[in-house]
Amino acid sequence: MTVHPPGPVWTGRASNRVQWLLAAAGAACVALGIELAVDNAWTSGFVPLLMAVAGCLAAGLLILYGTLAFVHVAVTIDSEAVEVRCGHIGLPRRKIRFTDMTSAEFLPRITPQQWGGWGCRWRPEQGTGVIVRRGEGLELRLVDGKLFTVTVDDAESAVRVIRAHLRALAR
Repeated sequence: MTVHPPGPVWTGRASNRVQWLLAAAGAACVALGIELAVDNAWTSGFVPLLMAVAGCLAAGLLILYGTLAFVHVAVTIDSEAVEVRCGHIGLPRRKIRFTDMTSAEFLPRITPQQWGGWGCRWRPEQGTGVIVRRGEGLELRLVDGKLFTVTVDDAESAVRVIRAHLRALAR
């Protein structure tokens, strides 16, 4: 039996400040919905008012969640797995055990355009990705042949740590 030290072996993070601008737009939609609900001096009736309020609130909350969830990503590597957590709430979250990986690669240049934008993405030829900004990241090849990519600062160090764990597991 192998005893592993507790706690993370490596932690990294990537942020995207542009997402805060989009979050501000979402907050403005929510504020508009609240303003419409409070100041209901509309003469066109209750149903249009209700639809406008509900539309503003729904759009604002969707924009807020969609942007705040991907303002940053945190990657933690411990003795058993790589865990990826998004945003301030930590959702979405993905934990990939070393026993489910075959390799790790450093990718020096990842762009949101390659993935169809920011956020959690899936592309048939690229697998699944968590893309919060342009720049470096890491790619994990899983035992089922699928790929998982995440943008994170100092990804080269993360790949070295993952490869060391995979070598130790192979022994």
